[in-house]
Amino acid sequence: MNRTYESDSARLVFSDTGLGQSVVFLHPTPLDHDFWRPLAGSLAGVRAIVSDLRGHGSSELGSMSVGGFASVPDAPVLTMAQLATDVLRLLDFLDIRKAVFAGCSIGGYVMLELWRRAPERIGGLAFVCSKPQPDAAANFSKRAATIAKARAGGSAALYDGMAKTLIGATARKLHPNIVAELRARMNITPEALVAVQAGLATRPDSVPDVATITVPVLAIAGGEDPGVTSADMQAFQAAPGGCRFHLLPDAGHFAAYEQPETVAALMAAWLPQLAEYSR
Repeated sequence: MNRTYESDSARLVFSDTGLGQSVVFLHPTPLDHDFWRPLAGSLAGVRAIVSDLRGHGSSELGSMSVGGFASVPDAPVLTMAQLATDVLRLLDFLDIRKAVFAGCSIGGYVMLELWRRAPERIGGLAFVCSKPQPDAAANFSKRAATIAKARAGGSAALYDGMAKTLIGATARKLHPNIVAELRARMNITPEALVAVQAGLATRPDSVPDVATITVPVLAIAGGEDPGVTSADMQAFQAAPGGCRFHLLPDAGHFAAYEQPETVAALMAAWLPQLAEYSR
């Protein structure tokens, strides 16, 4: 059953199920909390806290500042800092002092911001198809084009393309319904899409921060991911808290949904070592 809490002018939605180690799951854009449902259902012994990020699913966007993305100076910007603030407010709302975090894509970028802001609240970090590198300058024009298309009423076509390109070819072949399943969850508003694209473009370089991560890291890359490469994610191996790196050669950007049992098994093998970090 979904619940709500307030954070900086927005009503945000989350679910809190299961008993055991607290794990906060942060989904990729433009999806919602349902992204983690197959995996959470395969992962025993955890308290799964899954939210709809601001502007996604049933969570409100709220008011955004304007002017942070130079390529589109009038775009509202949903920053990683704002999303991290929302997560910290959720922890406070639930009276959780420390948790393990698992994030895919933008969810991982939020986790890196959380590490910069509140490392004392983190017992472990699991990155799935996410990277510490900032947006490449060459990608700014693509973000600007996406914003222009969203403002012109082209969100549906953008989501159609994402559903086909971000899901790995293997999953599309083995599970033909997966494209329609995930496409149905891509329903954020054009305003939210604009704010997210601007936020992704302006996210900070987190590579230097990896060298400060003293809790265990799990990094899972998809060999069919068009946007986050295995080489990108191997940067997490510099974390002094240790990193278990896995490449799923036949998974795309949404690896945790494409192969939930596999990713859940990797997490289940990693979580027991976190007991000393979660106190």
